[in-house]
Amino acid sequence: MTLKLGIPKGSLENATVDLFRKAGYNISTSSRSYFPAIDDPEIECMLIRAQEMARYVEDGILDAGLTGRDWVEENAADIEAVANLVYAKQSFGKVRWVLAVPESSPFHSVKDLEGKIIATELVATTKRYLAANGVSAKVEFSWGATEVKPPVLADAIVEVTETGSSLRANKLKIIDTVLESNTQLIANKQSWQDPAKRRKLEDMKMLLDGAINALGKVGLMLNVHKDQLKEVLGVLPALKRPTISHLSDDEWLAVNTILDETTVRDIIPRLKQAGAQGIVEYPLNKIVM
Repeated sequence: MTLKLGIPKGSLENATVDLFRKAGYNISTSSRSYFPAIDDPEIECMLIRAQEMARYVEDGILDAGLTGRDWVEENAADIEAVANLVYAKQSFGKVRWVLAVPESSPFHSVKDLEGKIIATELVATTKRYLAANGVSAKVEFSWGATEVKPPVLADAIVEVTETGSSLRANKLKIIDTVLESNTQLIANKQSWQDPAKRRKLEDMKMLLDGAINALGKVGLMLNVHKDQLKEVLGVLPALKRPTISHLSDDEWLAVNTILDETTVRDIIPRLKQAGAQGIVEYPLNKIVM
């Protein structure tokens, strides 16, 4: 059994390869090859643009692939959505396709764009959005650098953003969200019915979900005298349930827990003040629920 897997080329490529590494798959890419090596003999990888991934998976050229839900909807692809993997090129969150106009423009809502020109790479989705809002406007495909087109080449744009910083830098304001999207592991419907390929994909989903769960988290181990356990536990965030075990010395306990990485720098000094000793922070690759 060989599973043909599409890896998104471009902005999601590095984040995807890193996520697979955390999940236990080592993928090696090269600028001179579209066929990355992977340390699993049952998987063959191919680099494909995220915009085209759903079409190749639907047609069976690929058994599975990773792409945005936005491109699945844009292509109206008939595929099996195996897993929602909420990560992007810069963050652990979703991305938004937004309707944006120049800050100095008189446009305040989609209704103001009747008869206007909108530039975007997400043409079909934008047309459906306009139709749902009862607006007739000309939607032009944009080959890139979409943010610079208003107001000379277009009246508005529909563009993807994580933080909105690029739009603000180009003096654009967001007036509506067209679509929220996240990365998905998708599969060809016939491949999904193949028992061996389905089992492979289900295992991959579990490991990728585990890697997603571990993003932004770290493990923390420490030792504490039993008389100071209450004070130490009081420092840890509410609703956390650390593992507590006895050391060879019955007077001492070991505490092991998982925390958000952003909170650890504040918590470690407080743990030390509460009596914790031998505090060890360590990175996590997977948290399998």
